[in-house]
Amino acid sequence: MNEKYAPTEIEAAARQYWNERDAYRVVEDQNKPKFYACSMLPYPSGKLHMGHVRNYTINDMLTRQLRMKGYNVLMPMGWDAFGLPAENAAIKNKVPPAQWTYDNIAYMKRQMQAMGLAIDWSREIATCTPEYYKWNQWLFLKMLEAGIAERRTQVVNWDPVDQTVLANEQVVDGRGWRSGALVEKREIPGYYLNITRYADELLAAVADPEDKRYLSGWPERVRLMQENWIGKSQGVRFAFPHEIKGADGALIQDGKLYVFTTRADTVMGVTFCAVAPEHPLAAHAAAGSPALAAFIEECKRGGSTEAELATQEKKGLPTGLFVTHPLTGAQVEVWVGNYVLMSYGDGAVMGVPAHDERDFAFAKKYGIAIQQVVQVEGETFSLDAWADWYGDKQRAVCVNSGELNGLTHKEAVSKVAELFAAKSLGEKKTTWRLRDWGISRQRYWGTPIPIINCDDCGAVPVPAQDLPVVLPEECIPDGSGNPLKKHAGFLNVGCPKCGKPAQRETDTMDTFVDSSWYFMRYCDAKNPEQMVAEGSQYWMPMDQYIGGIEHAILHLLYARFWTKVMRDLGLVKVDEPFTKLLTQGMVLNHIYSRRTDKGGIEYFWPHEVENQFDAGGKIIGAKLKSDGSHVDYEGVGTMSKSKNNGVDPQELINEYGADTARLFVMFAAPPEQTLEWNDAGVEGAHRFLKRVWAFAAKHEATLKAAGQDFAALSGDGKALRREVHLVLKQVSYDYERMQYNTVVSGGMKLLNALEGFKAQGQDAALREGFSVLLRLLYPACPHITHQLWQDLGFAAQLGDLLDAPWPTVDEAALVQDEIELMLQVNGKLRGAIKVPASADKAAIEAAALANEDCIKFCEGRAPKKVIVVPGRLVNVVA
Repeated sequence: MNEKYAPTEIEAAARQYWNERDAYRVVEDQNKPKFYACSMLPYPSGKLHMGHVRNYTINDMLTRQLRMKGYNVLMPMGWDAFGLPAENAAIKNKVPPAQWTYDNIAYMKRQMQAMGLAIDWSREIATCTPEYYKWNQWLFLKMLEAGIAERRTQVVNWDPVDQTVLANEQVVDGRGWRSGALVEKREIPGYYLNITRYADELLAAVADPEDKRYLSGWPERVRLMQENWIGKSQGVRFAFPHEIKGADGALIQDGKLYVFTTRADTVMGVTFCAVAPEHPLAAHAAAGSPALAAFIEECKRGGSTEAELATQEKKGLPTGLFVTHPLTGAQVEVWVGNYVLMSYGDGAVMGVPAHDERDFAFAKKYGIAIQQVVQVEGETFSLDAWADWYGDKQRAVCVNSGELNGLTHKEAVSKVAELFAAKSLGEKKTTWRLRDWGISRQRYWGTPIPIINCDDCGAVPVPAQDLPVVLPEECIPDGSGNPLKKHAGFLNVGCPKCGKPAQRETDTMDTFVDSSWYFMRYCDAKNPEQMVAEGSQYWMPMDQYIGGIEHAILHLLYARFWTKVMRDLGLVKVDEPFTKLLTQGMVLNHIYSRRTDKGGIEYFWPHEVENQFDAGGKIIGAKLKSDGSHVDYEGVGTMSKSKNNGVDPQELINEYGADTARLFVMFAAPPEQTLEWNDAGVEGAHRFLKRVWAFAAKHEATLKAAGQDFAALSGDGKALRREVHLVLKQVSYDYERMQYNTVVSGGMKLLNALEGFKAQGQDAALREGFSVLLRLLYPACPHITHQLWQDLGFAAQLGDLLDAPWPTVDEAALVQDEIELMLQVNGKLRGAIKVPASADKAAIEAAALANEDCIKFCEGRAPKKVIVVPGRLVNVVA
């Protein structure tokens, strides 16, 4: 074998070896236990980043180790290839999104292959291919038949200059990202999936440990995020009566303004009601108030999601309209609030400033009355500032509330519900934060919605035999609307019902649709006749899912919903798609910047600067290596191209090899924690692999020639073998809990023991130890370990490393013939003694008293007593 470690040649040869044997192709095998491990599929943005490297290496280590343990393991890969970035790139580069996407897929696939990942590429999918999205369309039509999909209106962001709908991320400070025009809110028709039909079941699996579907293998914080997003609330829905009539002379909404509250015990504290800008009462009031009409237009240019509204400034304007308090008969003024969403509940809320923090701030801002109606014993209410106890429903009792006085929250809610029911104005109700999933996107690069719009027949589903509705791939968006509307070949078609000229639906599906079931398609990736078949019956549910915490809500929720729909349509048999979930930590790096003369921010690469430290060694700034000028240090943050703090995996592979990159990202931190980039750590990982190679080269002859006669071992040979099996026992446990950083440290500990072994005639222990080391490190560093396994002859004995048996712990090797005890004299450490492991107290005392160090430090004094702590120490008191 070569004396020097040459990763480029070694890794190329190993990949060629695996490719020639099609080593990673997986087929269903009923004679083996199955394990399906999958990383979330990437968007083909152009290049892998270190987050990808970390994610896929975690998956690869799991896959390779389980294969050695006899499992039939599936690790597939695909591409989440539809979406807005491809359209933006097309506008910028004037190329079709398809071309940009397929070029990126090809490049990123080569990068993955260079990493040596054990991916079964025979199952590769790209969501932008007709072979894949045909089944999006097919299942959509099945949902339409089952009433799970339906057409409704939706509020969207509309750019009046570019004449197009904008995604939320394309609205910057209320303006279109390209045109700069003030964005409008428009209500247009679209298709929705009734995910709320499954709300109870979706909630039970993340919130109820007694439910048989409970996702105990998921991180607690992800379960909680899902629970909060689904948002089950139990309270009271009731109406404020009114006499407000519209232009037609009829009472608006039958004379009832409905709201929902979980704090019905505070109903006597209502001092205003707020409605959404789109509410009928707001529109009625705006007709006679130019100021209110202008305010409503301003609101329409704001956020349209709950997350956006939570962070923006709360604004309001009175309508001059009043509704009647249903219990007191008092007149309550109606306001328009920019924080109220028409799509949530009834588009109106009751304002109780004394006991809701948002209402408190709103009332203080606009001088609205604040009336205390609950009290907590020992606490004092003040109008000056909000206190946490004001909203405490667990300790609160009603005050200033008439017949509710003295009632607890629970008692008051029941009483209020009774009072409303008697007036036919309300009842107890359960509501959900979860809303049905609007999948229509006024975008080109996505799955075409399989509907044909006919003037006579309406919206007609495309017949199943005509699927897929193929998206033309030659279009180049220019930012002036959906190019499908101008594509005659796609747009114009005959109606399937009456045969008259009609037009295809030009909306495409939300890209979350693509990622909601791709993991099932991997199981039957090339089946042209069925969406899923026998493969999914064998592999699902997935045993381990790996991906970022940023996907903890919507992607996982939609995937769970999609699975349940497929189950109810008879396509799969599982209730939940993912048994275990690991959310790996982000990869961080240092950020350096400074303001430019024009007020912008300029970022610098970490290698361009020299850090400046305070007395405690903390970075307080930096200076450019080129000219010594000052640069601000922003701390560490997620790697980003825009902030010049990313690390190109390809450059790392070119310089050090894929095994070094893999080893570093596994060793630097536990998989679920953030990883801070460290160039010195990368170099350290590379030095370790060079040591592994150098050890093999130095002991090549010994490692090839040694036998397996462990009975002949003595002394140091037994000690080495015990250390090997102690490390093996710990590392095997660490593999089971996916703590791969300690797996690597175990390998380092084992190499140290092998390098320190000097005994002659104990070669069996050395050979066994190195064969164990190669197998422990193989899942993290498959190339170098594969080459050494072949070169040193282990393959001839144990087979290819891919399928070599995982080493088993020899419990007999852990039994010690001799143990070492610390020796103390008068409580001070003076040395150590070795005694037979079976030695009794008398034998240990005798060995201690005969020890030269003991005799020396007793200084001729006769010992008064000897204290033995079994397995640890012996203390001679003189």
